[in-house]
Order: sequence, then C-alpha cells, then structure tokens
Amino acid sequence: MSEREGLAPACVDVLIAGAGPAGAELARLLAEAGTSVLLVDPLTDLRRAAFSSAALPLAAVEHFGLPASVVASQWSRWLLLGPGLQRREWSSSQQQPLGAVLDFGSLRQWLADQAVAAGVQVQLGWRAERMEPVAEGIRTQLRSVTGERRWVQSQWLVDATGQQRALLGDPSPAHGPLVRGVGVEWLLQVDPEQWQPWADRLSFLMGSTWVPQGYGWVFPMQPGVLKLGVCRLLDPDRSQPALNPLLAGLLQRLGLSQAQVLDRHGGLIRSTVRRREPHQRGRLLGLGDAVSTANLLGGEGIRHAMASSRVLAPLLLKALQGSPLALRRYPRALRRTLGWRWTLSGRLARRTWLGLRDARADHRLEQLLTGLHSQASAEDLSALLFHYRFERYGLRVLPYLLGWH
Repeated sequence: MSEREGLAPACVDVLIAGAGPAGAELARLLAEAGTSVLLVDPLTDLRRAAFSSAALPLAAVEHFGLPASVVASQWSRWLLLGPGLQRREWSSSQQQPLGAVLDFGSLRQWLADQAVAAGVQVQLGWRAERMEPVAEGIRTQLRSVTGERRWVQSQWLVDATGQQRALLGDPSPAHGPLVRGVGVEWLLQVDPEQWQPWADRLSFLMGSTWVPQGYGWVFPMQPGVLKLGVCRLLDPDRSQPALNPLLAGLLQRLGLSQAQVLDRHGGLIRSTVRRREPHQRGRLLGLGDAVSTANLLGGEGIRHAMASSRVLAPLLLKALQGSPLALRRYPRALRRTLGWRWTLSGRLARRTWLGLRDARADHRLEQLLTGLHSQASAEDLSALLFHYRFERYGLRVLPYLLGWH
C-alpha cells in the first residue's frame, strides 16, 4: 500500500477486487459518475506479473482511448510459421498499421492512474479474502501482504480477480465445463539485426511440430525487445510436455538462443464456452474473466474485459440509484456485446487446439492456411482472428476448423 493511498475507508458504495483492465476501467467509470469506489489488488506493483500477449486491433486502441505511452509497437503484417517449415505472410494493403502490441504492465498502471484521477481510492498489496451480507449491503474482509486484516462495508462488491474467481468461485458443471489453457511468455533482449525480422508484424507458430495442442508467438516490443510465448489448452486425456523446455527449444529453432531473457511470466485462462454461469450472487457481481470473457481461440482477454466494464457500469449505477433489478439485464447485455461469433470461436478453440497434435491435424491446418493465403488480405485476416468473421469464408474455412475434412 503506497503512502498516497492511505487507509481503506470503512464504507464505500462499491468495492472492486482486482485492478486489471476490467476492474480499473469499471472503477473509473463509476467514480466519474460520482460513486465512491475502493479498488484493491494483491500486487504491490501493477507493472509486475504482466502476462498478456496484449495484441489489439487499432480500432480497439482508439475505442478505449489508450495513449501512446502504453503502446510498445504497431504492426501492419501477419506472419504464420507452420505447419512444419511453411511460411506465409500478409501485409496491409496501404502499409498502414492494423493494430498495436501493448505494454501490459504500463496499461494496468495507466488505467489505475486514470481511476485515481477520477476519485477512486486504490490500495495495492491487499486482497479480498471473505465476505458476508449485512443490512443494505455486503461486508468484505481484506488482507494485506503483511497479514493485516481489515473489514470494508459496501453496497456492492465486484469480483474482477480474473480466472481465479476468488469471490464468485468456479461455476457449477451444470453451467458448462471450464475449458483451461496455460501460457508462458519470455521477454527477450536481442540485437537490432535479430529484432528487425520480427518488427511490424504479429508472428504465430502453428502446428504440432511447433506447439502441440496450442500455438506460439513472437511479438515486437520496443526496438531490441521481443516477446516469445506459447499457449495451449489443457487436455485431460493425454500428457503434455512442459512449456518452459518447449520455449527453450523454440529459441534455438528461431535463431534467438543468444538472446538475454529479461523476464519470464505465465498465466492461466479458464473460461466456459457458452457463458451461462451466474454473473451475480446477492450483492456480489462478476466482471471480466471472472464471468468467462476471455476468448479461448486467440487467448484474448483485454478487449473483452474492458467491454464487460462498459456493459456493467450503467446497470450498476442504476442499482445504486435504487433500481437493483436493472442488474438482471447484465448477463444478456454482455452476451449481446460479445456476440454470437464469440461463442462460436470458443467452440472452435476446443476443436482446433486440442486436435492439433499429429500430422493429420497439421494437414487440415495447412489446407486452411493455403486457402487463406491465396484469397484473404491482411485486413481480412484481422477480421477473422480479432472479430471472428468466420461466415465470410463459408465452407472454405469452417469444415477444416471443425475437423470435417
């Protein structure tokens, strides 16, 4: 807890647990409307443990008003390596940026600073540990990194702790299984000559000989810095190799074995596909990854988490003004915002990544990529991978993704 943040107030309108993109964005929106908000996070430094590939389309950067200070680089090309030795590249038709790679730690810090400027009280190094209902609200016990405990009373409590679901808990299997993914990412310092081939593009490593049942990526950060990562879905039916040795092998294969590793971090994705789990339990509300907004196909979380904040904020403000039934619209409004393609992409993720484990699957993937390379532009690929525009490709794409051919 920093000195400027002081002691936690005994009573606030809204307590938000988790200062990630979802929690910090919601806190700012509520505070700007005159709500008293306490935002807590177990991290003592929001720039730490910054696991996220953090690639966004340019429209999302503009939509959320993200500043240049959180953008590590921009990209205008796609590079897909695999299956096997195949290499395919797409370039923007106008050589204009299609998107950005964010510095996720800087993004979290900027969002928290924006929240503080709006009047939010932010306390770092504290986690929400337990809760109990009280008259006209809810009481939450906070615990600091030093073991100190403190109770805070609020009208509403928001679980924005991500896939941990620290307060909501995991959904019942009746609401659909939690599909789990795990990722590891290394931040690399490289020579300018090694950085340049990866600059201005998002590069993905695909196929069972690269990352079985998953995919890898190389994204440019600031000049001389690269992110190398791997992500895969967990398969309960077979053993899977450890990710860190896999990353070390990719360093050798990509000619980056001499790179200095500046940081190693990892994280989990746990999401239901149909998103039918409860979003509310009494005065407790779920937000972002805590209600399965992470997308399994591309391992995306930032855009969807921040979008969930913009869905919840006006409904929660109505509840604070005396209309708690407004929150009943939250799950449906969020599903409508994410769209039907979001659900389809989750189903495709299970089929695509879990099935990508042998030469037969590689052959299906190669047929798909060959078709896309001959008929799709870089802009089309962005629409497919970021906005899930599967239907524009019709039978050229879906049979392969669904494993029909």
